[in-house]
Amino acid sequence: MSVKLKKMSEYEPWNRYIADDLQPVKNRIFYAYRILIKTMAFVIFGTGSVFLGIVIFPLLRFFFHPVHRFRAAAHRVVSMNFKFFVGFLQITGVSVLETADKKKFKNLHSSIIVANHPSLLDVVYLISLIPNADCIVNGALSRGILAGVVRQIYILNHLGFGELKKGCMDALRSGSNLIIFPEGTRTPRHGENPYKKGAARIALESGCRIVPVHIGGTDKYGLGKHDPFFSFNHTDKYVYKIEMKKEISPQRYVDFFPPVAAKKLTGEIYRMINY
Repeated sequence: MSVKLKKMSEYEPWNRYIADDLQPVKNRIFYAYRILIKTMAFVIFGTGSVFLGIVIFPLLRFFFHPVHRFRAAAHRVVSMNFKFFVGFLQITGVSVLETADKKKFKNLHSSIIVANHPSLLDVVYLISLIPNADCIVNGALSRGILAGVVRQIYILNHLGFGELKKGCMDALRSGSNLIIFPEGTRTPRHGENPYKKGAARIALESGCRIVPVHIGGTDKYGLGKHDPFFSFNHTDKYVYKIEMKKEISPQRYVDFFPPVAAKKLTGEIYRMINY
């Protein structure tokens, strides 16, 4: 289902078009304030990422070796920075995290975390909760402002499956958790993306448990795919309700032919995340 767009210049001068399922802006002053803070937050995020890549990570490489110790230390540093970022969003009143599972997330080891993907900040919130998190990221990020961070400590999705699988298996064997968004990209406002089988295949190969996570809360307009940057939820702050669902054991599917096992396991991942 495609999203219809309509002109809304009478109350939203920054955007030429917005999705037609949104309510009118509730409070123009709060709306302008939230867009301003959102813009500031992305500047802080980008600046911090550059600083990590060119200053902090070289220092960590000097003190932590071999490479797996460096990556573990770097993951924890990134998690602490994301906690600061999430705290900034909360203090300024533009976003808030709601979860009853903070301790569970903190204690995860060698798990594959699979989640829905409604917004740009999903991975930021998850990594802020999980201090030893690795993740598969879009290869395009290795050429942008996040290149210094992404290339050194995360797994790029443009690798061949064999190389990508090796990176994932090494991360899981080291005790790190692996965050995967099975959709591969952000969920559209209407409809959904098909779930890819990569997470299931890695789980079947590694035998590691799968931890489904549902990311809900308020409308993430302004952080969704194709949303105008200078836009925000029209009536409220961004609320991230993050719920850990019942874990899935891939061992239940090992007796199936591999393609069938991956398909069945992907179906269970979808059901656990979305229902």
